[in-house]
Amino acid sequence: MDALYKKVHSLSLVYSDKPQPELLIVMPNPYPGQEYEIEIVSHEFTALCPINAGQPDFATITIKYVPDKHIIEFKSLKLYLTSFRTVSTFYEASTNRILQDLVKVLKPKSIQVISEWNIRGGILTRIVSEYKKGKTVKGG
Repeated sequence: MDALYKKVHSLSLVYSDKPQPELLIVMPNPYPGQEYEIEIVSHEFTALCPINAGQPDFATITIKYVPDKHIIEFKSLKLYLTSFRTVSTFYEASTNRILQDLVKVLKPKSIQVISEWNIRGGILTRIVSEYKKGKTVKGG
């Protein structure tokens, strides 16, 4: 546990034009024999609009997953999500990228990422991307 503590406290976010999945840290699932769902909600997600350069888009990101051998460490997830703040990306791209990056590190039984974007031009946009173990996740 000391190694995990040191690893988490040594994390450093450097803003760039790309998300930083290397910030994601996993921990052992304390209940690997019990199937349960973890739901994480982040109300402060931002990324840059690729059409209106420099203008932020705001979203609530909900992550629901059934862990297998690992669970996500929350500070690392917060920093990873924050790494999108200076990334120019479309709603669909960021939602699917989050899913892909989490699948790679967590290897969950199943996971769903939902992004609900603040109303722009009278339109609320909600993107749902999911993965179930045994299916291939492409892209990245």
